[in-house]
Amino acid sequence: MTRREFVALPTLAASPPAARPNILWICTDQQRWDTIAALGNRVIRTPNIDRLVREGVAFTNAYCQSPVCTPSRASFLTGCRPSTIHQHRNGNAYFPAELAPRLVSSQLAKAGYDCGLIGKLHLASPWERVEPRSEDGYRLFEWSHHPKPEPSWPVAAHAYQRWLQQRGVRWPELYQATKIEGYPDVVQAGMPAEHHEITWSAERAQDFIGSGLRAPWMLSLNMFAPHPPFDPAPEYLRRMDPRAMPRPVFHEGQEKEQKAFARIDHQTQQPQHPDSYDSRRMKAAYYAMIEHIDWAVGKLLEKLQETGQRERTMVILTSDHGEMLGDHGLLYKGCRFFEGAVHVPLVISWPGGGVRQGATHDALVELTDIAPTLLAAAGISAPAEMDGRSLLPALRGEAGASELHDCVVCEYHDALALPDRTRATMLRDKRHKLVVYHGRGLGELFDLADDPTEIRNLWADPAARGIRQRLTERMMDTLAQSSDLGTPRIGKY
Repeated sequence: MTRREFVALPTLAASPPAARPNILWICTDQQRWDTIAALGNRVIRTPNIDRLVREGVAFTNAYCQSPVCTPSRASFLTGCRPSTIHQHRNGNAYFPAELAPRLVSSQLAKAGYDCGLIGKLHLASPWERVEPRSEDGYRLFEWSHHPKPEPSWPVAAHAYQRWLQQRGVRWPELYQATKIEGYPDVVQAGMPAEHHEITWSAERAQDFIGSGLRAPWMLSLNMFAPHPPFDPAPEYLRRMDPRAMPRPVFHEGQEKEQKAFARIDHQTQQPQHPDSYDSRRMKAAYYAMIEHIDWAVGKLLEKLQETGQRERTMVILTSDHGEMLGDHGLLYKGCRFFEGAVHVPLVISWPGGGVRQGATHDALVELTDIAPTLLAAAGISAPAEMDGRSLLPALRGEAGASELHDCVVCEYHDALALPDRTRATMLRDKRHKLVVYHGRGLGELFDLADDPTEIRNLWADPAARGIRQRLTERMMDTLAQSSDLGTPRIGKY
């Protein structure tokens, strides 16, 4: 039997309930990997995330499997790459019912976990409607796709708007999505901190943690921040000094180079020189939102401590994908695979589970690894079709756990409603990154050891031809090995 010939879910034989950890899974939206003080950012202040790093393991080479929300979230919730489960697009009509049993939340719920969601899910489109749910396993479902309420979202369905209403706060009176004078258009005036969606999500999570649950629980806390528009609470924005912000990665000639990729789907169609707008103020607003997120992390760690649950709770901090933030002349996201877009934070802490503390791990990691890690921690056998691998051995420093993946893969296949309908694949090994824009005659090859900021594209360099060929063959092999084999085999023929 090959790894993918049996696709039925396993019997959920679990370890004794006392051994199962609670799981607090904090997933931000569009947060870059390089936004944590303890991991090298000298400008941002993240004392609570830094504490999480001290109390756990930080994976410094973690990569999402799509630089766009829905395919990334479908991927890390199932432990399968987008191509494996045929989930590639934002704006999709529905999340297939036949995939629902693969969701890690569904598997944990079936094994006796009390599962809750606060914030964004985005397995299906919420465009002009409330997002339809599958059998996702969440008993508590406090849904807020983004803080701005849409006319098609009734207050009863939009938990954040309902929270504001209960406090007598009228959203339009406090947040008009207005531009802040002196800041780029991507920065907008945010809600005061006490009414901000980050604060709402933290308060609701504290309520869940402190509600006296008997069964082990899993909480998905999916904040919309720091997704654009960058709308930090004014209290946090005032703390920031734009002059201290680093300039985006950019070199002279970048605009000309990027024009070759102008038809490739991206939310920034034309490259922008960082001096053509106030890129430092933009970064200050983005960092302000992350500092507010850090405050929320602190509140949750305090709640776990005061309720006596910290030792037996696995806490995960990650993001669905990154944000270009002006690097290489690009903003937002799309079909590009620079580090800012695909390299994400991943910190895991479980004091009572034998997890190392204060460790960093530089092995290549995919977000598909989260689901099998949660199942392993809960004593549940992972389905055979998962692309991800459990990180528990690496978390515990066990022998032979230094290398997790020889390479990681990220995909974009018509993911956004943009005209080119681009399809592209990224493969990164320990040293090199290859990107192929399928059918476009375009590609990128970077030597990340010599060129960590991805300035020199070696795609057309004759001296790198052998590396390009080797990585292209590896990409084809990897995609073939993770392809979905269809319905289960029940006989010889």
